[in-house]
This record gives sequence, structure tokens and C-alpha cells, in this order.
Amino acid sequence: MALAREDASPLFAGSVAGTLRLIFYLALAMVLMVLDHRNGWMWRIRYAAAAVVEPLYRLAGMPATGMRTLTVAFADRQRLTEQNQRLGEDLLLANAKLNRMAAVAEQNQRLKELLDTQHSLELNVQLARVIGVDLGAYRHRVMLNLGARDGIRPGQPVIDARGVMGQVIEVLPTTSVMMLVTDPNHAVPVVIERTGLRTMAYGSRDGNQLSLPTIPLVADVKVGDRLLTSGLGGRFPPGFPVGEVTAVAPAPTGMFLEAHARPSADLNRSGDVLLLHDQAEPAGPPAPVTPMGPPADLAPVPAGAPAAAASTPAPPAGAAR
Repeated sequence: MALAREDASPLFAGSVAGTLRLIFYLALAMVLMVLDHRNGWMWRIRYAAAAVVEPLYRLAGMPATGMRTLTVAFADRQRLTEQNQRLGEDLLLANAKLNRMAAVAEQNQRLKELLDTQHSLELNVQLARVIGVDLGAYRHRVMLNLGARDGIRPGQPVIDARGVMGQVIEVLPTTSVMMLVTDPNHAVPVVIERTGLRTMAYGSRDGNQLSLPTIPLVADVKVGDRLLTSGLGGRFPPGFPVGEVTAVAPAPTGMFLEAHARPSADLNRSGDVLLLHDQAEPAGPPAPVTPMGPPADLAPVPAGAPAAAASTPAPPAGAAR
């Protein structure tokens, strides 16, 4: 049922009493505003009320704050995981590049040594790369990336920056096969640098050393003596390092001294080699001694070549294979 008009109690009734009440409330509001502006009484009341109400605000905002914190945490974790993965990939790539740079630096150093050898000796050489290895009990050979199309021919000497490596024994159109000095079927005429004694250095089955089985018993050979190519046979030019004596002992037959030498060339690590060109063709065994003078192999050697001793038996025919 609707209430009668007189039952209603409006705050500001449309009468004189209501108007007076409105004027009173307006005056009170103005007085409070003036007092608040001058004395700050209401600020103290608001401050005290805020101290009571603020925990309620914080409690009401906790769900939203928690969700926002969890979202940020998961986003940061995902970003950190992706960043860690990228850094791991970058580190792996950097390590690979560093290893590659180290290998390239070592290769450049070896090429520099080869070029220094070429310039210092003024040799007509050709640079080749080792592309295959055939090492076994009876075969110590490697394959080079140059062949007949590049002017390679059988018997061509091969060296590295440290000494004689071997000689070419087979030539194919684009590749060639080199026999190492340690191959059991290889032999090279050598001279001992300290004494000038000439002898033959043969390969061995172990592939790590050279054998000198025909040294006279009275010869002066010591551990540490350097072996150089003697130039006999005309295949290997004189003066190139071949090896260094590591052991000397009487041969089992008791007729000779037998020495072992470590090759001067870096046979197991050299990836680039030099092939010598414009060398004299093999001239065969030296001429026998005649009443008219010494044999041909005892003729004066050019300046700078090691001196040769006259008390050495002639090397067997076909020694420099």
C-alpha cells in the first residue's frame, strides 16, 4: 500500500523548516571547510581512517596482485630459459669457431714454414696436400692431391718444412702416391753431418724410424748425429735433413754397426708438402776406382753441400727407389 505524503520524511521538505535546515547544513559545511583548510582537522581524521581502511584495500587487491606476480614470474622464467638456450648455442658456436681458428692458425704456420723453406733454398717446388693415408706393417704411403695433369712424375722427391718425407712412386691423372722414407721398401743415400760418413738409410716395419744396417765397425757414429741426403744417385738433392741417430749397436752378423734414426720430417702430422722439380735424373751407381783418380762420387761437391768421406762402400744399385 502506498504511503501517504505526510508519512514521508524528506531531508529537505518544501517548507520553511526544510529551507532553514538546508541553510544550516550549508553553513556547517562551510565552517568545517574553513576549519579544515586552516587547522587541518579533517586531514587527521582522514589519515586515521586510512590507517584502518588501507589493510582492507590490500586484502581486496591480493588476488589481482598475486596473479600479476605469477604472470611476471612465469614470463621471466620463460625469457631466462630462452636466453640461456641462446647463450648456450652462441657458446657452442664460438667454441667451434675457436677450434677452427686454432686449426687454421696451425695450418698457416705449417704453410709459412714450407714457404720459408722454399725461399731460403730457392727451390722450384710445388705445393701439394695430403688427402689419404695408407699405413700398415709393410706399406707406409700417402696420397697427394696432385697428379699427371699437374706435372707430377714418378720418382719426384717430396719434403716438408723439416726434412725429406719420401718420393712419388705412382702418378694418376689427378692424384699421386708417395712412399714415405719409413716404408720398408724405401732407401735413401745419406751422409752423417758430423763426420761426412756416407751410408744408406732404409725404412722399417714399425714406421717410426729409419735403419742404417751397413755402417763400418770402425766408423764414428754417435747418438744425436744428423743424417743429410748425400745426393748420390741424383734423385734426392744433397743437404736435406733425413733423420737423427737414436741408437747405435753391432749388427747381428757382427760385420757392421747398425744404427736407428728418427725421421726429421713430421710424417704423422704434415698435411702440406713440397714436391721438388727440375732435379737431375738418377745417374746410377758411382763409377769404380781407376788408376787415373778417385771415383766420380768423390769429386768436389758444390759450396754449401756436406763433405763426403772416401772410406764408405758404394751403395747397392737401385738404393734410391
